[in-house]
Amino acid sequence: MLWWQALLLGLLQGATELFPVSSLGHAVLLPHLLGWHYNQSDPAFVPYVVLLHLGTAGALLFYFRDEWVRLARGFFVAVYRGRVEGPDQHLAMMLLVGTIPAGLAGVFFESELKRLFASPRVAAAFLVVNGAIMAGGELLRRADEQRRHLAPAAAEAAYASEERVRLPAALAVGASQALALLPGISRSGVTMTTSLAVGLRHEAAARFSFLLATPVILAAGLLEVPSLASAGPSAGIYLAGAVLAGIAAYLSTRFLLRYFESGRLGPFAVYCVALGVLGLLLVH
Repeated sequence: MLWWQALLLGLLQGATELFPVSSLGHAVLLPHLLGWHYNQSDPAFVPYVVLLHLGTAGALLFYFRDEWVRLARGFFVAVYRGRVEGPDQHLAMMLLVGTIPAGLAGVFFESELKRLFASPRVAAAFLVVNGAIMAGGELLRRADEQRRHLAPAAAEAAYASEERVRLPAALAVGASQALALLPGISRSGVTMTTSLAVGLRHEAAARFSFLLATPVILAAGLLEVPSLASAGPSAGIYLAGAVLAGIAAYLSTRFLLRYFESGRLGPFAVYCVALGVLGLLLVH
């Protein structure tokens, strides 16, 4: 991988990790569409992509630093007292519960899933699936709004905030996060769609999705970093890519939380389907 490709891939990953369009799908598919010639089956490719995720996790930790301080305090207080009291303690426990399914899936299916990372056609197909999932989620939300006779301007206020997520909902959202191990399935896309299905409003679904993703991304990155020890002179470029990914992720977080105050997943669903179909047609 040339240095400018590594840096551009870092910028692309940071920009697409939090947008519901699958950063991993882009990292696998776009190099083939752009004619980049490097070996995505190389053992260092997946660790590098995961290192870029460390930059994203750092950006999320920085952006939500106040929330994470409150959540960490609430978690330890709840453990010490042996009971959960207050929204911060409750949300901390729900995030812990929601993290478990993706963690287990990563542990037990890591080797099988890594084989898919080098296949652009697989990534393209899953991008289409990703778009269909988000479009279906929005259609179900629209149907629910119509069933409840909610006016468009007041519809979002009728749904819950992230502090009101209950145990079954947290497990459902956490289980959907495991699908993001497939290239082309967006972590934020599937978790937001599931959050909408369990009754969260769009902005709350985005916040819960970003908070839920942080520990998984961080843990995966830390586990893969030692495998980059053989990168040699490329290590500096890889670290620079991670920094670019973090900057792009921070800006993406700010934009998306503002966007989802009134925006929907529909445009991202259309984009994923279009890119996936393009990939299936052009990649051989």
